[in-house]
Amino acid sequence: MQRGPRIHLKGWQQAAVAAGSALGALMDPRRADLIAALGETTGRPAFERVLERMRKNPEGRVCSFGTTRVISEKVSYAWDLPEDTFGAAYARFMGSRNFSPDDRPPVRFMESEELAYVATRAREVHDFWHVLFGLPTNLIGESALKVVEFEQMLLPMCVMSVIGGSARFSEKQRALFFQHYFPWALRAGLRCSDLMCIYYEKHFHENLEDVRRRWGIIHALIRRSVPSQDEDCCKKLVMKPSCLVLFVSPRSTSPTQ
Repeated sequence: MQRGPRIHLKGWQQAAVAAGSALGALMDPRRADLIAALGETTGRPAFERVLERMRKNPEGRVCSFGTTRVISEKVSYAWDLPEDTFGAAYARFMGSRNFSPDDRPPVRFMESEELAYVATRAREVHDFWHVLFGLPTNLIGESALKVVEFEQMLLPMCVMSVIGGSARFSEKQRALFFQHYFPWALRAGLRCSDLMCIYYEKHFHENLEDVRRRWGIIHALIRRSVPSQDEDCCKKLVMKPSCLVLFVSPRSTSPTQ
């Protein structure tokens, strides 16, 4: 289970932390600690739904026991895997950015061990999703991944992160995001498998493109010459940033892996 001290907040304290974290994250979307606190203080209903889905999914059930952790001690073997594997792609992603799987801030504000673990798991698989979807770690890439995360988990924090991130875009970045990445992320988040119910570490040795196909992953850089009907609909929705409040995710049960 999740280790480390946790802080139990009263209702008004939780609201205060959420409000302060939201304001700080809007001012500086790079503050991972504030985004994490916002996710924990506003995300309990979402994490409860994710936990229920994990319990109903054979592979997710193994993860929900709380014994699977994405830490250096358990994933370092990825650096020794063949080049075309998912694990090797993850190792390249982490190594090229000088990232460590141990750098994630601990969960502090979840009340139960199980919910604390779900929040931890969501935080730790974030880099796996970067690899699978082919998203960069710049402001555009992180904002696009937050859209996918919202479609998958319905975390309010994701909406706030996208609003805060997009407010800091240049004119060209904003055009690129709302014309390509945002409609792509809406489609990608809905079309893929339930990503919180995947035991990624067991698939490190498999071919990267094979797992992408199996999990219904749409790579971020793939564009169709003739957009499909649902892509056209997304493009009509994203002409204004206010459409961020229209994120919709019908996910209520785990799809077949």
